[in-house]
Amino acid sequence: MGAIEMFEGVNHRRRRFLGGAAMTIAAAGLGIIGSASAQSRLPAIKPGANTSFGPLKQIDAGVLNVGYAEVGPANGPVVLLLHGWPYDIHSFVDVAPSLALAGYRVIVPYLRGYGTTRFLSSDTVRNGQQSALAVDALP
Repeated sequence: MGAIEMFEGVNHRRRRFLGGAAMTIAAAGLGIIGSASAQSRLPAIKPGANTSFGPLKQIDAGVLNVGYAEVGPANGPVVLLLHGWPYDIHSFVDVAPSLALAGYRVIVPYLRGYGTTRFLSSDTVRNGQQSALAVDALP
């Protein structure tokens, strides 16, 4: 696939959405956003109190149709929670509501090969390497 063909398939809405999420995560990691103050604002949770996210959403994003859970205010700072193998989005079923109550917009996508996330084309190479998952999360 040539460079021009690759750029024609760019989903700019997905890029903006995931770009905001990546910037928020990076800013928090660099201490630009006060993590200590965020921790003190998070409500206490009882592990196992939550069992589901409720109805999932779907979005076409690049080569995938991604299933994801979203909680919290639409205008809140975005937190993107990514599960790893062998887990799925339910790894975050207890923490996502706490972040939402603290004002964060929490997005928890099923990664490729998990849950309701599907490849849009049967011709797409199936790859679960960390680098492929990272590209899926890029804006």
